[in-house]
Amino acid sequence: MPAKRLAVGQGMVRAIGVLGLVVGAIVLLALGPGWEESATPAGDRPECKLLSEPCRWETGKGTWRAELTTLKAGDQGMEYRLTVQAPAPPERFLAVLRGQSMYMGEYPVPLSQKAPTLYQATFTAPFCTTGGDMIWRIDLQDGQKVMENVPLTLVFRAEK
Repeated sequence: MPAKRLAVGQGMVRAIGVLGLVVGAIVLLALGPGWEESATPAGDRPECKLLSEPCRWETGKGTWRAELTTLKAGDQGMEYRLTVQAPAPPERFLAVLRGQSMYMGEYPVPLSQKAPTLYQATFTAPFCTTGGDMIWRIDLQDGQKVMENVPLTLVFRAEK
């Protein structure tokens, strides 16, 4: 009789293990697309090259406009000014630099309110020491969450 109980116990352990794997797979499938979206470049949206032209888009609350200008070259690289015209910005409005051509980390840049709908930030983009073709993406965020109302991928080529 003890051998029979041992066999039943092992069968229950296997069943629980398989059930755990199935539940884990379901959780990964449910959470996977959100994780993948935040970990990979925003390739599904058309690119807007911030140094070439201002980027504009419409939302239900009005017109948004983002513009990037170069200021001066310093020891750490080129200094940039990001200007965002936002009809209804979030409370914790910031821009986050993310490598588009290669991963080089994430650099949060808080936006300061300069007028009722005008926000600016000045920053220096890190540059890649292995080449001058570093493309950066700017994601506008509400705190930790990327804003979903931006239909463009805001990008620029970093200058040394």
